[in-house]
Amino acid sequence: MPVATTVLLVEDDVSLRETVQLYIEREGLTCLTAINGTEGVAQVQCFRPDLVVLDIVLPDISGFQVCQEVRALGYFVPILMLTARAEESDRLQGLAIGADDYLTKPFSAKELVARVNALLRRAYSSGYREVRQTWGIAIDPNQRHAFLNGDLLDLRGKEFDLLAQLADRPGRAYTREQLLEHIWGLDFAGDTRVVDVYIRKLREKIELDPSRPEYIQTVWGVGYRFRGNEG
Repeated sequence: MPVATTVLLVEDDVSLRETVQLYIEREGLTCLTAINGTEGVAQVQCFRPDLVVLDIVLPDISGFQVCQEVRALGYFVPILMLTARAEESDRLQGLAIGADDYLTKPFSAKELVARVNALLRRAYSSGYREVRQTWGIAIDPNQRHAFLNGDLLDLRGKEFDLLAQLADRPGRAYTREQLLEHIWGLDFAGDTRVVDVYIRKLREKIELDPSRPEYIQTVWGVGYRFRGNEG
């Protein structure tokens, strides 16, 4: 059984909320509840739950907005989203903004509890809580996700690897040769110009003005670094 103890259920349907809460508590977990999105975000901030079960359709703000706000605040708690709609677009949107799993109504309470337990096991065994955060950028090396102010970045392959390497040591200057060795390996047959190409791609995706980068900075005569504490 995972060491997690607290689940937050954000659901406005009274009957469903009470049923799910009962089943979760039968698993020996504490189940907090919220009846709308605003209350859900506040409870995440106040109680730091170990997992959030989040309905998409809420009376004030949508579950998508709740998920984005939670991620923007820097909380990378596992999120299981619930919806009455089966459209693939809803599922993809939820996963794209940082949800971890998705369950379509109607569902059995037993299935939901099984999903909750599976998410908790995965979260605690895979190092989910080891998400690194630096200057508004959060990197989950296990799921290979990177977020900028809560928004999922569309990074491909080596783009993610390069950002993760630079952000792991803010302020440290890497030569192109060092980055080539770390990211592409000693047997890479290309030259160091490939590093410049990927740096440009990264800047286009994370910088407000790629021509005046704030995050990935050029260190003249050396190479590149991720923004350090001095700015």
